[in-house]
Amino acid sequence: MNNNKYIISGKDKGIRIESRVLEEQIQAAVAAGHTRLVVEAYGQHGIGGRLWSVGDQPVHMQITGPAGQRIGAMGFSNTHIEVLGPCSDDVGWLNAGAVIVVHGHAGNGAANAMAQGKVYVAGNIGARGMTMTKQNPRFAPPELWVLGSAGDYFGEFMAGGIAVICGHKPQNRANVLGYRPLVGMVGGKVFFRGPHRGFSQTDAILVPIDDAQWEWLLDGIKQYVRAIGQETHLLPLLTQREEWQCLRARTPQERISRPKRAMADFRHEVWEQVLGKGGLVGDLTDLDRGVIPLITRGDLRRYVPVWENEQYAAPCEAGCPTGIPVQARWRMVREGRVDEAVDMALAYTPFPATVCGYLCPNLCMQSCTKQSAFMAPVDVTQLGKASVAAKRPELPPLSGRKIAVIGGGPAGISTAWQLRLQGHEAIVHDTAPKLGGKIAAAIPASRIPAEVFDAEIERVRGVIPHVHLQQRLTRADVDQLIADHDFVVVAAGAQKPRTLPIPGKELLVTALDFLAAAKAGTATVGERVVIIGAGNVGCDVAAEAARLGARQITLLDLQKPASFGKEREEAEKAGARFRWPVLTKAITAQGVELDDGETIPADSVFVSIGDVPDLDFLPTDVALERGYIKVDQRFQTSNPKVFAIGDAVRPGLLTDAIGAGRTAARTIDAILGGKRPPADKRALIDIDRVHLEYFDPRMVHYEDMQQCGTECASCGQCRDCGICVAACPESAIQRTESAEGRFEYVVDPQRCIGCGFCAGVCPCGIWNLVENGPLDREGADRNWGG
Repeated sequence: MNNNKYIISGKDKGIRIESRVLEEQIQAAVAAGHTRLVVEAYGQHGIGGRLWSVGDQPVHMQITGPAGQRIGAMGFSNTHIEVLGPCSDDVGWLNAGAVIVVHGHAGNGAANAMAQGKVYVAGNIGARGMTMTKQNPRFAPPELWVLGSAGDYFGEFMAGGIAVICGHKPQNRANVLGYRPLVGMVGGKVFFRGPHRGFSQTDAILVPIDDAQWEWLLDGIKQYVRAIGQETHLLPLLTQREEWQCLRARTPQERISRPKRAMADFRHEVWEQVLGKGGLVGDLTDLDRGVIPLITRGDLRRYVPVWENEQYAAPCEAGCPTGIPVQARWRMVREGRVDEAVDMALAYTPFPATVCGYLCPNLCMQSCTKQSAFMAPVDVTQLGKASVAAKRPELPPLSGRKIAVIGGGPAGISTAWQLRLQGHEAIVHDTAPKLGGKIAAAIPASRIPAEVFDAEIERVRGVIPHVHLQQRLTRADVDQLIADHDFVVVAAGAQKPRTLPIPGKELLVTALDFLAAAKAGTATVGERVVIIGAGNVGCDVAAEAARLGARQITLLDLQKPASFGKEREEAEKAGARFRWPVLTKAITAQGVELDDGETIPADSVFVSIGDVPDLDFLPTDVALERGYIKVDQRFQTSNPKVFAIGDAVRPGLLTDAIGAGRTAARTIDAILGGKRPPADKRALIDIDRVHLEYFDPRMVHYEDMQQCGTECASCGQCRDCGICVAACPESAIQRTESAEGRFEYVVDPQRCIGCGFCAGVCPCGIWNLVENGPLDREGADRNWGG
């Protein structure tokens, strides 16, 4: 030990030890608690890397003597390495967070494939510095700082991070960036000071340094010169803003605007200019290899790429009963059109915030393609909750057609909403004192903020002004509605709770009655509560009972409980116990008696085994099936003037009811217009066509809507990322744009070789490779621009 520094020598008894042995000694020292090390190096490799076992504990290391290759390789964010002299190749190779200071020159490959951390070099670097770097957007970019200049092929295939070339005492005063810098650059930026002799114009572009960038650079310069111990004389020299320039990677769109050189052109104009005609085999043959058709084009190709934009439904869109094109909304968010994304939902549902943001189990997220790769689905609830601010859509003039809607719940409101958006007048009839059905009457306030639902109901009133509440209809009333209106839509829901035919059933309280009383503030419970039926409604009862003071809550079921999602989570948070399979024999003053003789003590007993519709008001010509209204696939009943949707047809989710209302309204509109009912004939996209390699598999939480939009794969809908253009080896793909602002990617058949690279790299599955033939070519011609 020396001044609290632990010294490790690279020699043992005067003989140089192997790099592996030296690393083992370093790891052992750190494991023993030594955090300030001095390593006397004798050309060993990999010193200072991979100190992961100590977690976040900081480790400071000085390296004296000749340092070998890969100093700080795979370094961790806890590690600070100082090389008191020059170092060999690949310093900071695969660096994952270490700070490495080199007080001298560095060899080739400095910061090669670095992903995090910083490398400070107080001299020049050799060839291929800052190559193949990368950046995880969740972390700060990796940084390479060089006091002098860079060697040849600097920044080759650079994919992220920031390099700073200060140009002070460079090895080549006329060219601080070296020969052919930034070839293949696809990400990151380079700040440099001093003259250069060109860079890859295809991959990089000079840009002005704005105020925010200059502030970052100025702060970085101060840290850098302090780290290399030359603050006094270098700081005034390096902080003259006008001396600095900035290069960044071109965006895919900027690359598209610069046509790529075809392979044949490159061979003639570049390759053979250097190596002579015939290139590497020119001394063996004088044949012009350009005329040998080893790779076919045009009609001779076996496969043809076809741009199938918006021809397939995304899994999220197909999974949503309301049909909201979720991927299209996230595209708008990516493009900065958040207000449009919010407003768009109102074309599909009157309750985008209430349902999509709070009450829906989010079938779109359950269907998200990213789940197939064990990634977190994009969080649509953020967009749903923001939709409370959606603007009421512009309403078309009334057509003179009238439709009566029986039921003011989500299904009925959805139908009336859609009909009014199509120009028809909808009149809603309901028995309740206010609109909203079970959302207003029974769903606990803990599940959705009251102000959200109130705001959406107020928006509904602006679209559907004709509402008759607290009106119980008879069969004669409905017959008259049918006579007075073009159509009648029954959306009366299921309002009649099922109960148990057992002794003591009069002591049971139905879930619907309890939830309505709880929402109205008139419900009471004892300390011990038993709920018969452990579905989602039963879970709502459990959560509300806990809120009202219940201490012991038990849910019983005949089978494995069907509850799931937020409702189940809230019940479990309330401490509810689930018991199944059990059979209830009787209800007594002591509690619930089971068929095995056990009695579960209870002060309150609730039954939640489902509800059935009360359909006494229906005309006799409307057919029923097992107590529900019988309908066809478009929700038309046996009476062609009557449609039926929602729980009166079959039990389902809120989104099922809203989606059924939209389908029924579209069908009615088509019939009134003398057209065939619309149908979405698009098939679900094959998720094997969607390439998720571009997305971070570790992301489990989305910070905001912009991050959600960025992480959406946009299945079936082109992201306009230009990856296909960049990947095409023959420069056969070009982006075109119409006067209306619509774009498409077209393929030149005389260049295309049918290799399939475009389909293989497309993140959203737009490109398809089809077998060539007359029909295929005809379809593909539309994507060739004619």
